[in-house]
This record gives sequence, structure tokens and C-alpha cells, in this order.
Amino acid sequence: METTSINREAMQENIQDYVAQLQLHMALHARHLVPSLTQPEDPRHKLLQETQATIEKLASRQTR
Repeated sequence: METTSINREAMQENIQDYVAQLQLHMALHARHLVPSLTQPEDPRHKLLQETQATIEKLASRQTR
């Protein structure tokens, strides 16, 4: 019984982490903060996209 309970809690925690990361990504995407698939020609725009991608990665790692 204990092992089943521990496994269930671990699975629930994994799902909660996944949902939190998905919500973050969706929120950033809705605000156009996720880099687009096309390559920007303006160096400032490219730097902005790289910075936003880095922030998204850091934020998603903090939820774990």
C-alpha cells in the first residue's frame, strides 16, 4: 500500500510540474514572448528573442 501511495504522489507531482511548465509556455506565447520560428533580421530583435528564451528556460527550471 505504501509503495502505491508514494508512486501516486510522485506521478501527481510530475503532472503538476508539467502543467505548470505548459501554463508558463502558453502565457509567454500569448504575450508573444516565445521566439518565433523565423529568423529575425534585426540584431536587436534577435537579442530580445534569445533573452526571452533564456528567461523562459530559467523560469521553467525553478518550478521543479
